[in-house]
Amino acid sequence: MRITILFGGTNKERLVSVATAQALHSALPDADLWFWDVDDTVHEIRPQALLNHLRPFEEPFRPGTTGLGDIEHALDKAMAENRLLVLGLHGGSAENGELQAMCEMRGLAFTGSGSASSHLAFDKIAAKRFAEIAGVKAPPGVTLEDAEAALFKYGKLIAKPVRDGSSYGLIFVNAKQDLTAVRRATKTEEYLIEPFIAGIEATCGVLEQPDGALLPLPTIEIIPDEGAFDYRAKYLAKATQEICPGRFAPGINQQIMDQAIKAHRALSCSGYSRSDFIVTEQGPVYLETNTLPGLTKASLYPKSLKAQGIEFRDFLQHQIALAAKRAGK
Repeated sequence: MRITILFGGTNKERLVSVATAQALHSALPDADLWFWDVDDTVHEIRPQALLNHLRPFEEPFRPGTTGLGDIEHALDKAMAENRLLVLGLHGGSAENGELQAMCEMRGLAFTGSGSASSHLAFDKIAAKRFAEIAGVKAPPGVTLEDAEAALFKYGKLIAKPVRDGSSYGLIFVNAKQDLTAVRRATKTEEYLIEPFIAGIEATCGVLEQPDGALLPLPTIEIIPDEGAFDYRAKYLAKATQEICPGRFAPGINQQIMDQAIKAHRALSCSGYSRSDFIVTEQGPVYLETNTLPGLTKASLYPKSLKAQGIEFRDFLQHQIALAAKRAGK
């Protein structure tokens, strides 16, 4: 099989995807590079063009090459050439199960979770419900109609897009006038509203083993430089601290890891995932699960792999083997 790194995409997280592709290429230098542009065309990219793109989190990548056609044509080509896709993609149709379904219909091997689990995990409301069924503690939801009463009850709310990543679109509701921004945002996309939970942000990766067993990776404690772990704090702020392993009490660390495993199982994830939590005085509270978490040099999942003593290249080779096995290759 020809290993091909597919990156880019048509959604807001395509910038992060380019940085992920740079890290993937460093670990898999012999893999082909295919860039999925915002106009839905796919382009074969020379490695130097990718490496020369020095500000991936801020500036869009331009392929500068003739396209292979749209994503459907590119996947047809990948199938005909017996390629295996290493997905360096995040968000949108790349993570909501649509791309995975297109690959599955072609019998095309790809890394990460399948279409059904990707679709489920991408919907924060549905993911939270399934995680709760598995015994994971999650915050209650608030309807837009009840938001004003909930604000009075809880004192502070947080609103976030139901289907988005990299902390895009977060709205902190501290006063009634902030609900105006939420109402405006819900006109263009569905929002999840929850009570604001005070505590320490944490995340935990899960890694599928060759025998199907699930390994929780060391937790990460996140201290944003200015309070909110949004896109700027994740990728641009220098003062954000990401401490791995997290400095939580042993019992709390174990709870986070156990709940990350439960969420991974409840959502039927494959290969790897990363779940996010808020650690309160009463213990960890689940926020969401990422089926294609960032794999950039600044990302959280590679930090957990390193703390576990797993080389990034070894992780990728294992994911490639899992993908080939699932596709019957």
